[in-house]
Amino acid sequence: MQGVLPDHAIQGMLDRGEITIERPLTDDQIQPASLDLRLGSTAYRVRASFLAGGGASVAERLAEFEMHKVDLTEGAVLEKGCVYVVPLMEALALPEDISAVANAKSSTGRLDLLTRAITDGGVEFDRITPGYTGPLYAEICPRSFSVLVRPGMRLNQIRFRQGQAVLSDDDLRTRHAESPLVSGEAVIDEGLGFSVDLKPTKGDLVGYRAKPHTGVIDLDNIAGYDPADFWEEVRTSDGRIILDPGAFYILVSREAVTIPPDCAAEMSPYLAMVGEFRVHYAGFFDPGFGHAAAGGAGARGVLEVRCHEAPFVLEHGQVVGRLVYEKMAALPNRLYGADLSSNYQGQGLKLSKHFKM
Repeated sequence: MQGVLPDHAIQGMLDRGEITIERPLTDDQIQPASLDLRLGSTAYRVRASFLAGGGASVAERLAEFEMHKVDLTEGAVLEKGCVYVVPLMEALALPEDISAVANAKSSTGRLDLLTRAITDGGVEFDRITPGYTGPLYAEICPRSFSVLVRPGMRLNQIRFRQGQAVLSDDDLRTRHAESPLVSGEAVIDEGLGFSVDLKPTKGDLVGYRAKPHTGVIDLDNIAGYDPADFWEEVRTSDGRIILDPGAFYILVSREAVTIPPDCAAEMSPYLAMVGEFRVHYAGFFDPGFGHAAAGGAGARGVLEVRCHEAPFVLEHGQVVGRLVYEKMAALPNRLYGADLSSNYQGQGLKLSKHFKM
């Protein structure tokens, strides 16, 4: 079995003890091609972001960088601009032929909540080597908003792979010819390119920019916040905007994309040479996203954009990222958007689920 492991294979890993858990799973914790990871009961405020590095454990590094502990049991605020490390409720004992990759969930990325997985001996964020045995931790750095968190909250997710899974550009061209993967022309170069939409069909609202001084967001409060308290609307009539250094934006792709049931995809940032910005926080697209088999008709990708050192002019249709498609090792039992509480199926420009429509 080669490819990304589907939901029933993840359940098999749990049954065999290759994934261990502190508490029983919640009903929707296993997604079509990933497993949501849950926060434990303690957060460690640390001086700086770190990787354990070869031969060292995260616990050893925490002893070096820890400033203080935060008890999450009754809920606690993780403050904007600070770095925290939280042991997760899940741990791994991977077989030698299984690797894993983690990423922030969609709602996490849309809050500019930088969340990355780290492991004992790890030399990369979010990448977990084949055969890894040990605990999992989430490094959390709220960038735009302070957030209230509790044990069991799910800020990131993990996907498991066996062998080579990435579809080649030739595979993508063949698939697109048989059944379109993207609306409009397919720009295929080490994945499927997508561009930014700054000329909406109705009105001139093209995105949102995070306000610099706001209140706390309780991550359990769904549809409870007025967007105007946290976001400024970004409007343009000429198909271009200027990104301000250090600012965080929610924009949307011009193209509607589909993920076939036998594929998964990961959003990858475009080459740094095209501009002084980053487009990539929450990057997993499950099988069935935007696909007719799951009741979709294409769905546009929401872009989480942070500008770097210099102001940058972003123009309508500019390519800003790509989707790297991967084959599934087997079809999942359920698809994204079908019989799932899928918040973003058929989406356009949309803030996280915490904000009122």
